[in-house]
Amino acid sequence: MKKLICLLFCCLLFFPATAQWKWYDPMEAGFPVIQNQGFTQEIGNSYTRLPERAKGMVSEPVWNLSQHSAGLAIHFYSNAPRIKVRYTVTGSLNMPHMPSTGVSGVDLYSINSDGEWHFCFGNYSFKDTITYTYNNIDKDHYHRQGFEYRLYLPLYNGVKWLEIGTPEDAKLEFIPVSPERPIVLYGTSIAQGACASRPAMAWGTILQRSLDYPLINLGFSGNGKLAKEVLQFISETDARLYILDCMPNLSNQKEEEVAALAIAAVKQLREKHSAPILLIEHDGYSNMYTDTIQNKEIEQVNRASRKAYEQVQSEGIKDVYYLTREELDMPADGWVDHVHPSDFGMKQQAAAVERKVREILHIPLGSTPTTIPATQRREPHMYEWRARHRAILKQVCNHPPKAVILGNSITHYWGGEPEHRNKNGRETWEKIMRPAGFQNLGCGWDRIENVLWRVYHGELDGYKAGKVVLMIGTNNCGLNNDKEIVEGLRFLLSAIRQRQPEASVKVIGILPRRNQEQWVKSINFDIKEMVETEGYEFANPGIALLQQDGKIDESLFVGDGLHPNEEGYKRIGGEISN
Repeated sequence: MKKLICLLFCCLLFFPATAQWKWYDPMEAGFPVIQNQGFTQEIGNSYTRLPERAKGMVSEPVWNLSQHSAGLAIHFYSNAPRIKVRYTVTGSLNMPHMPSTGVSGVDLYSINSDGEWHFCFGNYSFKDTITYTYNNIDKDHYHRQGFEYRLYLPLYNGVKWLEIGTPEDAKLEFIPVSPERPIVLYGTSIAQGACASRPAMAWGTILQRSLDYPLINLGFSGNGKLAKEVLQFISETDARLYILDCMPNLSNQKEEEVAALAIAAVKQLREKHSAPILLIEHDGYSNMYTDTIQNKEIEQVNRASRKAYEQVQSEGIKDVYYLTREELDMPADGWVDHVHPSDFGMKQQAAAVERKVREILHIPLGSTPTTIPATQRREPHMYEWRARHRAILKQVCNHPPKAVILGNSITHYWGGEPEHRNKNGRETWEKIMRPAGFQNLGCGWDRIENVLWRVYHGELDGYKAGKVVLMIGTNNCGLNNDKEIVEGLRFLLSAIRQRQPEASVKVIGILPRRNQEQWVKSINFDIKEMVETEGYEFANPGIALLQQDGKIDESLFVGDGLHPNEEGYKRIGGEISN
């Protein structure tokens, strides 16, 4: 009897401890949430990489490896002070040269409201059910609605089921699959992720984080052989870039065979797509300088790769690019064994590929904070920034605009679509901006670097605008010096011109704001000089918002001394739209 009472008492103690957690299954979100997957309509409710119809079409090893979740991720928002992840996998937990954390583990990153990424270390347990627990999560300094998270899935295992847990009083919201065109990576075990210590250290995933584009990982261990059957599935994806990194699995074939395979792969992709194709050489072996046989293998396969590249170039096939072993520059300590990179090697390869990709896609990085693209989530109580970005992409795709205005909340809350509950100048928008054909590309609390991210991620792509108006910079006040702000604007204007070469581009001087009138006057002088030197148009309608003493006319603002009211927009709207 005493034992029974004791057992019941223990159960009562245990029940509240388990009941305080709420579990979220990504497969039950109600919409696709598995990022970097491809074929979402067919396999978006699974953790696999190729659709069922590929079985029997691709080789059996490729099909089996496609069941591994390499490169897949789940994005979500949460304000939880603790997060747990639990799941089961289909295969062995580890390999002799790769730990359980890499083969079967997950990786969690948080992104704060300024777009800064932070690795989250979780205590983990590898049993029949694998668990990761993340404790003592801090709060964002802008609000109490938590962070954006990226959960990267196992590299060398399949996921049977997975749940994310939070305390019951916390919130978790899954983020839908990104609508942006992905990068597709086709490669070998190195591309799949061997031998990274954890999923996010695979070089393709490092590249994905750096560029913040979806990246579909079709690395197949020992089976990245430029197979036409795999390329057939790859060609179903409308990618922004195709990366072919298969040379390490072709080193035992004859030189002419390798060259023929690479040429055929480029031509097969080019039949359906005009997107750039990047060919990557074999990055070498750790012992290539001490083993003559392996050294000859490297020389032969890369010689064949170069011949293929030169051949497609000579045939006039456009937008095919090449990355050499010398450019990859794998360090002496960059390997775990003779061919698979360590985390050190993975970072080296990712950095080399990133440099080439930024050149190909025209997405350079500058040296100041205002020239490095960044996301933001500073006011989720007002709107979700990424959701608005997706809405803008949809809007410009379905209704190609004649003119666009890029800006922050002064633009966002003016009027137009995508709609927002704040419409400080709706009447003026309807009377002046809409008839002029303007699409509102404003996002509240944006800074220069946030607009740069949005430009790099498609908001000016796919249509020809007659006019682009840029009204940004006030939110960089107090954070960046004048030189950084002006340089950020110059850098952003170059990105705009790259994407809208035929549009007239007008830069609006920073509007006056309470207690900052003199600074605004001074920096607008510098902005005007830069803008006109670079060959763009400058306008300074904010003068109409000032009194004779140089201070803002408070009657023209909503009350914060920053955002114009309806009358304020009337004063400046004509000069902006013309």
